Amino acid sequence: MSSPSVTSTTPTASTTPTTAMSSAAPEPGTSTAPVPWEELVTSALLGTDRRPLRTGTAGASPSEPRPPAPGPPTPGSSAQGPSAPRPTEGPAALLEAAALHTVRRRAALLPSVGAALPVPAPHDPRPPLPGAARRRLAHLLADRSTPSGGGRRGAAPDLTELIPQWLALAGERGFRAPAELLPTLLDAARARTDLRPYVLSFAGPRGLWLAALNPEWRFALRASTGARLIAADDPDAVRRLWEEGLFAERVALLGAVRAHEPSAGRALLAGTWSAERAEDRLMFLDALREGLGDADEPFLEAALSDRSRNVRSVAAELLSALPASALARRMASRALTCVNADRTGVGLTVAVEAPHECDADMQRDGVTPVPPSGRGERSWWLGQLVEAAPLTVWRERFGGRTAQEIVALPVADGWEAELHAAWCRAAVRQRDPAWARALLGAPSIPPASGPGTASLSERSQLLATLPPAERADWAAGFVAAHGLSEAFQLLGVCAVPWAGPLGRSVVDALDIARDAGSYPWSFSGVMGLAERCLDPAEADRLEVLTTTQDEPEDASPGAGGYWSEAFRRLVATLRLRAAMDRELIGSDSGQPSPDPDPEPDDGKTTRPRQAPTRANDLPAPGACG
Repeated sequence: MSSPSVTSTTPTASTTPTTAMSSAAPEPGTSTAPVPWEELVTSALLGTDRRPLRTGTAGASPSEPRPPAPGPPTPGSSAQGPSAPRPTEGPAALLEAAALHTVRRRAALLPSVGAALPVPAPHDPRPPLPGAARRRLAHLLADRSTPSGGGRRGAAPDLTELIPQWLALAGERGFRAPAELLPTLLDAARARTDLRPYVLSFAGPRGLWLAALNPEWRFALRASTGARLIAADDPDAVRRLWEEGLFAERVALLGAVRAHEPSAGRALLAGTWSAERAEDRLMFLDALREGLGDADEPFLEAALSDRSRNVRSVAAELLSALPASALARRMASRALTCVNADRTGVGLTVAVEAPHECDADMQRDGVTPVPPSGRGERSWWLGQLVEAAPLTVWRERFGGRTAQEIVALPVADGWEAELHAAWCRAAVRQRDPAWARALLGAPSIPPASGPGTASLSERSQLLATLPPAERADWAAGFVAAHGLSEAFQLLGVCAVPWAGPLGRSVVDALDIARDAGSYPWSFSGVMGLAERCLDPAEADRLEVLTTTQDEPEDASPGAGGYWSEAFRRLVATLRLRAAMDRELIGSDSGQPSPDPDPEPDDGKTTRPRQAPTRANDLPAPGACG
C-alpha cells in the first residue's frame, strides 16, 4: 500500500500527548490542524463511515480528497491521478493518524525517575516457628476460603474455625510470623475482623512494615498507630493524629491512650468534645470503659447534659458503674424509696412501690421516659432505677443480709420478676460475683422457676461474672440437669478449653441426644463449640461414639449416620488441635528447627532476592536493604 510523505516532526515543548497532526504534508496556503486523540477514539468506535476522520486541512471538507503530495511516488506505490482515491482516507487515515500520534508521544517521553526502595523491614527478635507449625499455618490459611457453617456434611475438620486458636497459641508462645506468610495473614485479617487482634500481634513489626506498602492492609496501621506513638513517647504526634486522623484511627488511638494512661485519654477527648458529631461522641464515650475510674466522674457528669439522648444514656451507664459517684447516690436514693422491707406480716417481705412519674432530673440521669411496646411505664422506670443503684445499698436496707438471703425473700404484689431482672442487670454492670451467684441459683433449678431472670442471654452474662472455674462447674451442672437445648449461650462464656467436668457433661448430653434419635443438626451450634472448646484429651473417650448404631423405631430417619459423621468430625478436630499444640512446642524430631528466615544482628540482610511466589506479593521483609 502506498503511503503519502509525512512531514518530519521533532518533539518540542509544545507537543502534547493528546494531539496528533495530519499525516499529509501541508499545501502552500493551508495549515495543519491537530487531530485530538479523543477524536481518533470516537471515529474508531463509531466507524469512519458514520464519523469520518477530520484531517483538518484549511479550506477542505473532511469528505473531499486532498491533493496528492508533491514528489515521486513512494516505493511500491503506483502513479495515480488526482481523481484516484487516496489510500489515507477512511480507516487507513485513522490508523495512520493513530500511529503518528503514538510515535510522537513516545518521542516526547522523558525517562522517569525510579521509585525509591522502601526502608528495610525492622528486626523481629522473636524465635521462628518450628517447621511443622509453619506448614500447618500455611495449610490453615490456604483453606480459609472454604465456606463453613453449622449442619455441614463430612467428617473433615473445619480448618477456618481453628485459625484464631492457632494464632492465639502461637502468640502465647512468643513465635514470630514467617515472612512469606505475612501477605496471606494480612489478607485473612482484612477479610475477617475477628482475626485482626491475633494477626497483628503475631505479625509484629514486620507485619506493620508490610501493611504500610499496600493500601488494602491499611486497617493494620489504623489499629496500631496509636500504640506505636505512645511507645515512642511523642505527645505532639498523638495530638496531631487525634485532631487530623480518620475516625477509626482516632477510636483506636483513644483506646490505646486510655489503656496506657486513663487521664491522658480523657484529656484528649475533652479537648475536642464540643466539636465532635453526636455519633462520634457516642463511640468515644464508650471507649472510656477502658480504665474507668472515679477520676472520670466530672467529665461523665457533664456529659449527662449532652444534647444527644444516646450520649446521655451511655454517660449515665458509666457513672452507675462507679458506686461512689453522685449519680449512683441519686439513683440509690430514688430506688430506696421504691423498694422497702415489709415486716408487717409473718415474715420479712420485699415491698415495691414503683415511681409514679419520670421527672426531668430522672431523665437527665439517664432514665428513659418512654417504655418499649408492651411494657408498663412504672415497671419500666423502676427497673432503670434499681439497675443503676449500687448493690451495696440493699444489704443495709435489709438488715445486713447477704445477696443470697435478699434474693430469697418473697416480693409482694407480683413485682419479683421485675425486681430480680433489674438486680441481674446491676450485677452484670457492677461485676459483682456474689450477686451473680445468688441470682443464678443452683444449676439444677429450671430457669423459669429459679431466682433472677429466665432469659438465657441475661443468665449467660451473669455466669460470665463468676470466676472461670466456678463458671465451668455451674455450666456442667446445668447441662447435666437440663441437657443442651438451652445451654448454648451458657457454654459460650466458659473458658477454653473446657474443664474436665464440663467437657464430660457435654459429651454425655450429646450421647443421650444421639440415643434419643434426635437429628444432630439440632445440636450443630453446641457441636461446633465442642470442636473448638473441648479438651483434646477427650478424643479417645469419644472414639466409641463414632460408630453407627441401629436406629430405634421412633428415631428420625438417617439420624444414626448423621450422628456418626458428626462425632467423627469432632474426634478428628480434637486430634488436629492436639497435633497443632505439639507442633508449636517443637519439631517432630524434638530438636529446634533451623531459622528459615535468619536475620543478622545488624538488621541488614545478606540473603539474595527471591522471586515472589504470587503476582501480588510485595518484596520479602529485609530484601530491599
